[in-house]
Amino acid sequence: MARYIRAMTVIFRPMTKADLAAAATLWHAGWHDGHAAICPPALTRQRTAQSFHDRLARDIANARVALRADRVAGFHILKGDELYQFFVAPAERGSGLATQLMHDAETTLRAAGHHRAWLACSVGNARAARFYEKSGWTRAATERMEFETADGPFALDAWRYEKTL
Repeated sequence: MARYIRAMTVIFRPMTKADLAAAATLWHAGWHDGHAAICPPALTRQRTAQSFHDRLARDIANARVALRADRVAGFHILKGDELYQFFVAPAERGSGLATQLMHDAETTLRAAGHHRAWLACSVGNARAARFYEKSGWTRAATERMEFETADGPFALDAWRYEKTL
């Protein structure tokens, strides 16, 4: 018997305070799924549910959400010409939402006047790297970068991806 799935509309809009709890929960789960096995335990311990909520609350003005059936299905955060964060709910993997969300991020970057953008990807995060490359991003370098934690910056090697918009 064939299975039919009705496509539901996705809405992209700026994140609001009402979205914070759901987006922070998605970010916490997604980060641990994609990073806990490849990042140092000292960083993983810093990545608590509260830390994601606090960081998202500080960056809410730079965040956009993807809503499907009135629930947060993904989000991105931009900082200048950087695609700072990009997360999609695990249930949305394979649905095409990540591609749509990437298009929204790139469109928003272009609208802000950026002609070239960059993002950091944890060394070893093969699933994310494949997606970025499939989306037209090019791995430009491996760099030592500092990542925000409650205890201050945490230095870690990351792949730098770039794209002409």
